Amino acid sequence: VQLQASGGGLVQPGGSLRLSCAVSGFRSDYYAVGWFRQAPGKEREGVSCIGADADNTYYGDSVKGRFTISRDKAKNTVYLRMNSLKPEDTAVYGCAAGAICLGFPDFPYMDYWGRGTLVTVSS
Repeated sequence: VQLQASGGGLVQPGGSLRLSCAVSGFRSDYYAVGWFRQAPGKEREGVSCIGADADNTYYGDSVKGRFTISRDKAKNTVYLRMNSLKPEDTAVYGCAAGAICLGFPDFPYMDYWGRGTLVTVSS
């Protein structure tokens, strides 16, 4: 079971990025998948989560209205579209999978964790 985040990079404030979480070893639509981030010197922060049925989505207060999580079953991939990026969004972003999103943003039911991709928002 592996999760691999990609799509990070350097973007100017106000810009957009789309992150991808490629899932291998199981069907991503059987699990809830969440995105988290960790900035230097800060605690890990849950950013968003999508339930197995994709009907339930969750967002952290700091990203609500700017970020959108989605799932492509055919590609076994979960995406995080990030708009109106701010310098405080700078962090390593990673994805995790588990039974349910319950407990978001703490992810207590996530069993699998992948490595992250760096997002830098700077002019």
